[in-house]
Amino acid sequence: MSQQKTPPQPDVTLTQTADYRDSYSNSVQVRMSVWDFFLVFGNMHQESSDRVEIKNFQGIYLSPQQAKALLNVLSHNVAQYEQTFGKLSLEPQLPPASGPVH
Repeated sequence: MSQQKTPPQPDVTLTQTADYRDSYSNSVQVRMSVWDFFLVFGNMHQESSDRVEIKNFQGIYLSPQQAKALLNVLSHNVAQYEQTFGKLSLEPQLPPASGPVH
């Protein structure tokens, strides 16, 4: 049985363009078509129980292949995070009832 040799990995150089920026997002909306996925990042703020405001600041188009690669990378990293820091819950955790919450 012959072993397949793994091709050598290329040397990857990361650079940041002049318009690169770091941002925080607590809202991501996803749209898709047959050609691509569109991720819209924003910041969500809730002033009252009946009004949520989302200010979108960046939209990113991904090919379906890149979207799947991103899914794999995020899944792997979330699993590592949970192994290190504990299980994440998507349900809001309310504090124990010990008086009024404002």
